[in-house]
Amino acid sequence: MKHVDIYTDGACSGNPGPGGWAAVLIYNNIKKEISGYEKDTTNNRMELLAPIKALSILNQPCDVNIYTDSAYVFNAFDKAWLQKWQKNGWKTSSKQPVQNKELWEQLITFANIHNIKWIKVKGHSDNEINNRCDELARNAISENKKDG
Repeated sequence: MKHVDIYTDGACSGNPGPGGWAAVLIYNNIKKEISGYEKDTTNNRMELLAPIKALSILNQPCDVNIYTDSAYVFNAFDKAWLQKWQKNGWKTSSKQPVQNKELWEQLITFANIHNIKWIKVKGHSDNEINNRCDELARNAISENKKDG
């Protein structure tokens, strides 16, 4: 099985507000950068969209390391929040509906295709590729805000 490293980040100017997501995919020392924009969104949605968009371009099942600085995304897998939410009918521990359910369902679909290992990195720190993702996500916002 092919191995791919994916670094992801999301950003929002206001929360909610204009948002950007970005990912850097690395396969055999080849880097591919992707990013996108949403006019009215939240930071959490952008943090979720980044790995979704990255995983969606893989054309076969892969071993994937996903590096994220989002505790929201990382903990959902690492602390089994997703399994608890599904078991509770997509309700949180406080009995509230889980936000971004449709995006979580997309990530679950990809997790069933790929062998994913989630790795938490410190945001805005010394991880060069994570910092590049942050830059790409913020650029997606600033470039699109200029266009209206």
